[in-house]
Amino acid sequence: MGRGPVAALRGAMASILELEGLTKAFGAVTVADGLSYAVSEGEALGVLGPNGAGKTSMFNLVTGTLRPDAGTIRFRGQDITRVSAAQRGRSGIARSFQVPQPFTHMTVFENAMVAATQSAGLRGHAAEELCLEVLEQTELLAQANAPAGSLTLLSRKRLELTRALCARPQLLLLDEIAGGLTEAECQALIATIGDIRSRGISIIWIEHVVHALLSVVERLIVIDFGKMIADGEPHAIMESPQVQEIYLGIEADA
Repeated sequence: MGRGPVAALRGAMASILELEGLTKAFGAVTVADGLSYAVSEGEALGVLGPNGAGKTSMFNLVTGTLRPDAGTIRFRGQDITRVSAAQRGRSGIARSFQVPQPFTHMTVFENAMVAATQSAGLRGHAAEELCLEVLEQTELLAQANAPAGSLTLLSRKRLELTRALCARPQLLLLDEIAGGLTEAECQALIATIGDIRSRGISIIWIEHVVHALLSVVERLIVIDFGKMIADGEPHAIMESPQVQEIYLGIEADA
C-alpha cells in the first residue's frame, strides 16, 4: 500500500517527518485543518502565519502534547500519531518554546543536564560531555554556572536552544525564538541556528521575524486558520498576493 500524497510531494528524498490530513478542533475553533506536508532529512522549513493561525498547535501535535482528531504523523517512516510525548522526545524530536521556560533556580549547566539525562537518557560523564559541547555551540559556556534566572533575553533564548539540543534531536522545532531581540542579537542567534543546521539536524522554524527566517530556511509554508495556504521557495512565497494579503495585510489587488 502506498504512503499517500505526502510522500509523493517530496519526490525521492527521504522524509524525516510526514503529516497527512492532520486535523484538530476545539469546539468551533479549528487549529489544524487537514494539514499535509513532509520535511526532508536535513531540511530547514520555515512556517509563517498570523497570530491564531494554528502554528504552535501544530508543534503540539507533532510533539505529542496534543492529540489530533484525525490524520497521521510519521517520524522516520514510523506512525507516531498515538505515541506519547515522552517517547517522541526520546526518539529524536525536540522543541524550543516561544517564552523561554528554564528552571530559574538552577544554573545554566544544570538546566542542560536535565535535558541530557531526562530526554537523551545519558548519565555521568557522557551527559556532562554533551552539555559542555552544546553550551560551547550555543555560546553559553562562559555562563555555565550562572543562575538561569539571571540571564538576558538573548541568553535565555540560547538556553532554550541548549536544552533542546541536549536532547540530541534529529528534528528541532523552533517556536518564535527570534522574537523580542534587537537586530544585533537576532543576527547572532541566526548564526547559531545556521551552525545547528550545518550539523545535519532537520529544523522546522515558526517565526514572525521574517528576515531571520528567510536567512536560514530553504522552504516556506504559510498557515491560516489551521489550513495550509502556500508551500514553496521562500522568496516566491513572500511575493504571493494571497500570502501578502493574509499575512502582511496587503490587499491582493493593491
